[in-house]
Amino acid sequence: MTEENHENREGFVLHGAVVYSKDPRTLMAYDDAYLVCVDGVSMGVFSKLPDEYADLPVEDFYDKLIIPGLIDLHVHAGQYQYRGIGMDAELIDWLNDYAFPEEARHSDLDYAERAYDLFVEDLYVGPTTRAAVYATIDPDATLGLMDMLEDTGLKTCVGKINMDRNAPDYYIETTEESLEMTRAWLEAVGESGYRNTGAIITPRFTPCCTRELMNGLGELSKEFGVPVQSHLSENLREIEWVKELEPEASFYGDTYERAGLFGASGRCIMAHCVWSGEEELALMKKNGVFIAHCPESNINIRSGAAPVTRYLEMGLRVGLGSDVAGGSTTSMFAAMRTAIFASKLRWRLMDQSVRQLTFPEAFYLATKGGGAFFGNVGSFEKGFEFDAVVIEDEPLRTMRKEKGAGERAERVIYLADDRHVVGKYVAGRKLF
Repeated sequence: MTEENHENREGFVLHGAVVYSKDPRTLMAYDDAYLVCVDGVSMGVFSKLPDEYADLPVEDFYDKLIIPGLIDLHVHAGQYQYRGIGMDAELIDWLNDYAFPEEARHSDLDYAERAYDLFVEDLYVGPTTRAAVYATIDPDATLGLMDMLEDTGLKTCVGKINMDRNAPDYYIETTEESLEMTRAWLEAVGESGYRNTGAIITPRFTPCCTRELMNGLGELSKEFGVPVQSHLSENLREIEWVKELEPEASFYGDTYERAGLFGASGRCIMAHCVWSGEEELALMKKNGVFIAHCPESNINIRSGAAPVTRYLEMGLRVGLGSDVAGGSTTSMFAAMRTAIFASKLRWRLMDQSVRQLTFPEAFYLATKGGGAFFGNVGSFEKGFEFDAVVIEDEPLRTMRKEKGAGERAERVIYLADDRHVVGKYVAGRKLF
């Protein structure tokens, strides 16, 4: 760093107990440390503040816990209003009885504005700093949601949902309408000047998208250089339906691959992957597809429990999703602990060849694992974008003395909620 750059740099230091992941099994924990941010990037964590950063302002959180911002790789903003409802239904019935009717209401832009305002406020005050978000099929309401998210300072990618078959008459597009509206929406996003919010191509899932629509979306993803998100191998009934609809496909994921929507030409998130087979997993690994593991939703809608530790050991790219409203809350604290719960039950009741998820692994999934979708995100290692959450964990502590910052973080994951988040930074910018 030159003397001129040294003088002109913008930065600060956070002082407190610091915890972050280096890899799925390695949790770095410091009881008393200095976390340095310069120009929106982490310079690392230090037990003693180096002289070269002595001129930077220090914000003292000496009695609080500092962790990387949490990443939600799969959340439905258009379903936020009925979270906690309809948990007695399986996937296909749940979509028809709850998801489609609620999402359709967002064509009323006044309703959409009020509904999305509640969702955005929830996401803002919690531990999430970045998210991959589903809106609805309405492009104007989707742009309204993007405007709201842009103003928060959170980093998100938002998708206008596409559906041209197997949906109710009141909530469906023709193939031509879907592609035309998606193109116009992508052009509007490109003209918007957004700094924090990006577009993501969003075919709902194969049962709701014809081959013509999927192919067209693949072309749009390539033309506009935007990533893709969808659902994959979530439910056994769904998988059988895909076989009937797309008999030429070798497996479910192949329906996306044939359309250029499966990561070979850009970033891609596939939610769930509860029942993915060997060919599907091999292609995901080859193409660098991200799996959004959504444990609460998979339990609530009776889909199953993904063998997430096996996916990690295979070297697949895995993060966590809240999957509201299949999941009941946007809290990624809840997503982490539910992921651990689900893996324990899977091990005990289904398959003891796949071990349970550990706390360090769950922490990794919610930070560095999912963060990789957004780049060098989700860790405090040098060179990573500086996303941080400050947690007031004193109300969670007991007469038992924790064994350092690592155990404090574990207690937070099991006991904390949004009320315990007292500070939030995204790409070096302090939100509160």
